[in-house]
Amino acid sequence: MTSMIAISLTAVPDHLRGALTRWLLEVTPHLYVGTVSARVRDELWSTVTATTADGVSVLIHPTDNEQGFTLHTTGTQRRNPIDFDGLTLISYQPQGKETAQPL
Repeated sequence: MTSMIAISLTAVPDHLRGALTRWLLEVTPHLYVGTVSARVRDELWSTVTATTADGVSVLIHPTDNEQGFTLHTTGTQRRNPIDFDGLTLISYQPQGKETAQPL
């Protein structure tokens, strides 16, 4: 079954942006949306995580939970998603203390 996804990128290589436009629409700079199968979504995310390097990437897709979606992150960032009793909340790190903890 297909579902809508959104991928946001910051400071990633241009070739990754080009690769994503094969499957998704770039609706604003560095924001990609589209409807793909779970297999394509997982393959795209594998490509994104392998090539993000020092950038930041976020994937959002629907799932069967209270919020109706889940998110995955990769790269060094100040905002880290944390699981709080089944809800995803965002934890902010002080400036200069970025972490690379993907969810």
